[in-house]
Amino acid sequence: MPNAVFLQIHPDNPQPKKIQEAVEILRNGGVIIYPTDTIYGLGCDIHNTRAVERVCQIKGVKPDKVNLSFICSDLTHISDYAKIDTPTYKVMKKALPGPFTFVLDASSRVPRYAGSKKKTVGIRVPDNKIALALVQELGNPILSTSIRDEDEVLEYSTDPELIYEKYRNLVDAVIDGGPGQNIASTVIDVANNFEVLREGAGDIEEYL
Repeated sequence: MPNAVFLQIHPDNPQPKKIQEAVEILRNGGVIIYPTDTIYGLGCDIHNTRAVERVCQIKGVKPDKVNLSFICSDLTHISDYAKIDTPTYKVMKKALPGPFTFVLDASSRVPRYAGSKKKTVGIRVPDNKIALALVQELGNPILSTSIRDEDEVLEYSTDPELIYEKYRNLVDAVIDGGPGQNIASTVIDVANNFEVLREGAGDIEEYL
């Protein structure tokens, strides 16, 4: 695979042409690395099975075993792919956009990966203009997972140029949206009374 495209996009004012360029890569089955409100994410179009397989290959996991998240642009997307009751909706409306991944029961619209029907799906609406612009332009969620660093001290890569050097032969584009964070999102199990599965950047107690 040739070197990935390196797209510098302004974090506060994402340039539409560059967003369109990145989305065109997604529509063509590409895999991208892009910023969120926490760490940089590895993602693709949720409906492109081959791209999902590539994401799993990069992560070193099997498509039918991996727990992946959907990046959505707002709460209207969420009800398309997850079953959500009114109390949960109210909590999510207060907490999102923000540094949370809510694990919900998957709806019938969640695609099958490797022939496997997912029972749950992680839903994210990050407080990041680039990520939200990508989803809005694409028209459906982006499947996403974190890029974890092998370094024992630095758990997640935060420098877009270093990320590019590492992944340039594995992905189709790396978006430079400025330095990332080194703390992932807080993962919440909605079905189990908002149990925290992974401590991260957000405190769900503020919204319960």
